[in-house]
Amino acid sequence: MSAVPETAKAIQAYCLRLLARREHSRKELLNKCVQKGFSKDDILPVLAELAAQGWQDDGRYAESYARVRIQKGYGPIAVRYELQQNGVDAEAIETVLQPVTGHWLDMLVQVYQKKFSRNPQLSRQEWAKRSRFLMQRGFPGDLVNALPDHLSIRFLKY
Repeated sequence: MSAVPETAKAIQAYCLRLLARREHSRKELLNKCVQKGFSKDDILPVLAELAAQGWQDDGRYAESYARVRIQKGYGPIAVRYELQQNGVDAEAIETVLQPVTGHWLDMLVQVYQKKFSRNPQLSRQEWAKRSRFLMQRGFPGDLVNALPDHLSIRFLKY
């Protein structure tokens, strides 16, 4: 028996162990296999076969990953960026984020209320600090700027 089929079996076994724990993107599997010491030329056909058999699917990975990140309080900018970094194509990302599009303000309110007290009066400096936190969580600036009106937050005058 030649070394190539044995290498392919080893790569496949390694990938299946990873996929048994959680969904992985194609790029993640490729990076992990390369780190394990396998050749990229040996890895790519195995990944194609896993995708053809339905064991690995970037769309399914994107859906799972986005759901977890949204539940942890991350906004659309952060989720989109992280999925792009993990090799998911733009079409799959939009497919995953589209159903949530109308609900980002509600999610922003939940994140805000979980993190901060419900003080209806804030200084501009305190609001700047809070809005930076929300933007670092991946919520767009226009949505963050709409939040004070939505929550009836008033700013203290000096």
